[in-house]
Amino acid sequence: MFGLNNRLVQEEKKVFQNDRKSIELDFSTEIEQVRKWTAETPELYTLVLELKKENETVEMISHKIGFRKVEVKNGQLLVNGVPVLLKGVNRHEHDEYTGHVVSCELMEKDIALMKQFNINAVRTCHYPDDPYWYELCDKYGIYLIDEANIESHGMGYRPDRTLGNNPAWKKAHLDRVQRMVERDKNHPSVIIWSMGNEAGDGVNFDTISAWLHSRDPSRPVHYERALKRPTVDIYSPMYLGIKYIEHYAQPDPYRPLIMCEYAHSMGNSTGNLQDYWDVIEKYPALQGGFIWDWVDQGLAKQDKNGMKYWAYGGDFGPDTIPSDGNFCINGVINPDRTIHPAMYEVKKVYQYIEITPVNLKEGTFKLINQFDFTNLNNYALNWTLTGNGEVVKKGSLGKIGLPPHDTVTIHIPADEFAYMPGVEYFINFSLVTIRDEPFKQEGFDVAKEQFPIHFEGKKRRLKPSGEQQMKSVSYNFSGKILYVEAGPFKASFDTVSGLFFSLRINERELLNEPVRPDFWRAPTDNDFGNRMDQRQGIWRNAGKHLKLQEFSIYLPENGNLLVQTKYELEDVRSPLYVAYDFSADGIIRAEMKFKPGVEGLPNLPRFGMLLVLNDAGSLTYYGRGPQENYCDRNTAAFVGKYESSVADQYFAYIRPQENGYKTDVRWLAVGNEKQGIFVTAPGPFSFSALHIPAEMLDQLTRRNFKHTVDVQQLPETWLHIDKKQMGVGGDDSWGSWPHKPYRIPAREYTFRFTIRPWEAGDNGFDLWLGE
Repeated sequence: MFGLNNRLVQEEKKVFQNDRKSIELDFSTEIEQVRKWTAETPELYTLVLELKKENETVEMISHKIGFRKVEVKNGQLLVNGVPVLLKGVNRHEHDEYTGHVVSCELMEKDIALMKQFNINAVRTCHYPDDPYWYELCDKYGIYLIDEANIESHGMGYRPDRTLGNNPAWKKAHLDRVQRMVERDKNHPSVIIWSMGNEAGDGVNFDTISAWLHSRDPSRPVHYERALKRPTVDIYSPMYLGIKYIEHYAQPDPYRPLIMCEYAHSMGNSTGNLQDYWDVIEKYPALQGGFIWDWVDQGLAKQDKNGMKYWAYGGDFGPDTIPSDGNFCINGVINPDRTIHPAMYEVKKVYQYIEITPVNLKEGTFKLINQFDFTNLNNYALNWTLTGNGEVVKKGSLGKIGLPPHDTVTIHIPADEFAYMPGVEYFINFSLVTIRDEPFKQEGFDVAKEQFPIHFEGKKRRLKPSGEQQMKSVSYNFSGKILYVEAGPFKASFDTVSGLFFSLRINERELLNEPVRPDFWRAPTDNDFGNRMDQRQGIWRNAGKHLKLQEFSIYLPENGNLLVQTKYELEDVRSPLYVAYDFSADGIIRAEMKFKPGVEGLPNLPRFGMLLVLNDAGSLTYYGRGPQENYCDRNTAAFVGKYESSVADQYFAYIRPQENGYKTDVRWLAVGNEKQGIFVTAPGPFSFSALHIPAEMLDQLTRRNFKHTVDVQQLPETWLHIDKKQMGVGGDDSWGSWPHKPYRIPAREYTFRFTIRPWEAGDNGFDLWLGE
C-alpha cells in the first residue's frame, strides 16, 4: 500500500500452493495516523496486488482506496463520526450528441462544475454509472448514493401488481444489486447503497435489504419506496414540502431524513431553495437532499436553416409515439454544460459559511464555518463597502483559523467610514481560495454574502432651472387626440381608448405600441404543471381588454398636467385607475390602482405596466443581478449597478418561457447609446427588458412544445415595469404553486413609478435621488 507521493505505507506477502481452481487470501493491517477520506478531504491510498511465480511477476493490479467510516447513529448520518449535510443533485448520464454514452472529458466537466458550485453529493439516478465516474468522485471528493438499475414504475405500487412484491422476480432484483455492490464496493465515495427507484416495495426488497446489510454492513441502505420501514436506514422521501420535513424532524426521530429528490428544476425553476435550507439547517435530523436534476436531457438537432436546438420528447418518430414532452428537460445546466441562472442560487444556498450581522452600525458580524472537515485557514475572507454601486472601501481579514462548525465574531472597520447622506451602502463578503485547488484557481469565490449597512435619507429633490420654474406643461386637443408637451417629452393620448400611445424626445418616437397594464407572464414549466394557465388564465388578456369609463385632465397649481383614466378590466370585471402626472422638467409620474370588482379572483401572475420601445438596446440598472432573478430565487443576486444589453437579458430555456427578470431594482435606464428613458419608483420595483414579446414565449397550453429556434429577437424592446411578479416555485413541476409569500393575491394594489428623459453621461444615482 502506497500513500502520499507514492510512499510505501504497508507491505505484506503470502505464499500459497497453486493446486486449486481458486483460492481466497485475507490481508489485514493497521495504519497509524491514517489520512481519512471525505468529500472535503479526498485522501486516497494506492493498493497494489502483485502475483508472482518463482519471483517472476505474473500479474499486477492496483486500485485507489480511501479510509472512512459511514454510519447512522443517534438519528444522523455520520461520516468519520461527523454529521454531514448532503448538498446534492441527481445525475443522469447524458451527452447532447451521444445520449447515454458519456465521454471521460464530459464527466470531468461535470465534476468541475459540481466542485465550483458547492455540490458535494450525487445520486446515480437510476442505475450504476460508468466506472470512471466513481474514480473521479474518489479523487476530487463527491459523496455518492450508488443506485441499482431497478425501476418498474409503470407497473404501479399496489402489492398485487408491483414486481417488487412478486417472488418470481426476486432473482432479477437481487442480481442487479449484487453486481452493483461487487463492482463498486471499494470506492470510498460510495457512502450509501440504493436498492433502486420507484419500483414498488415488498418481499424482493426485503431480500435485497437483508443481503446488503449482511454483505456490507459498513454502508447504510436507502430506498424511497420503503418509506419508514425497517429495511432502510434513512427516510428518503421525494418532493416533500418544507412544513412536512420540519414536522418529521421536530420530535428527534431515530433516523435521518434526506430527500433523494427535491427542488424539481424544470425550466425556469428552483425557487424557494433558501427556504428549504433554512429549515434543513435548523434540525439535526434533516441532512440535505438531491436536486432533480443535474442536466437537461435534450439532444442536439438542426432546423431547416442549420440552426442548432435541443430536441426532447415528441421530436422523434411519428406523432403516434407517446412521450412526456419536455419532462426530461429539468436540469440546472444545459446539455452542453452551460449553466442555468438557477445554478448561482444553488451555489449560494449550498455554500459552507454563514455570516449574520451582530451590529451593523459597528460593523460586527458572526461567522460560522459550516464545513464538516475543513478549517477556514484554507481561505481568505475579503470584504468591500459599496456606496451606490461603487466600491468606496475594501479590505481582507485574511486567513481565519476557524475549525469546522465553530463560530467567531469578526469586525469590519466600516464604523470608521464617514457615510454620505443619500448614498446606499452595502457590505459584500467573499470567501476565496488562497491557492490553486482542483477546478478553482487562487482567488476563486467559494461563498459570498451581502448586507445593507447604511442609507440615510433616500431622496433630495433637485431644483429645476429658472427656465423650468417659469414654464408649465402645455397641451392641446386635436380631434380625439390629447397632445402634451412636458420639457423634452411630447406625449399623445387617444381619448377614446384612454391609452398613452406616443412619447417623443427630440422628435424621436420612443413607443412602438401604446402603454398598457399587464398582469400576465409566459407560463413556466412549473406554471403549466400547476395549471396556472387555466387557474389564472383570466389574467392573460386582462390588460388588453380595457373598457374606458372616464378620461379627464387636471391642471394643479404647480403647473403640472394630470391625465386620469378609469377602466373596467372586462375579463375580471374590476376597475383599474391609471394616471400620468406630467411636470415641466420632463418627469412623468405614473400610477396604477387596482381594486377587485368581484370575489374569488385568482392570484395575479404580475402587476405592472408594459412599454414597447423603439431603438432601446442598451441597459443600465441598479438592483439585483447580474443574472436573472425572481422574488423566490434572488439570494445570490446582489444589489449593484449593472450595465448590459437588452439582447443579453434573454435566457434561452429549451422550452421557451418567462425569463430574464430582475428584482429589488432602484432605477433603470434603457435606450440607445445616446438617449432613452430613466425609470425609478418610491420603493424597489422589478422589471424585464427583452427583444421578445411575451406572446412569442407563451405556448398557451402545456401540450404546445416550442423550441429555442422558434424564438427570434426583434428590434423592439418589451419593457415590463412591475410592482411584483410571482415566484417561479420549484417544489415540483406537476402541481405545487409558488409559496404563499411569493404569490400575488387578488386584492387592492397601487403602483407608482416615474419616467424621465435619460441621456448618455447622466448619473443614474443623481436622477434617482433627485426625483
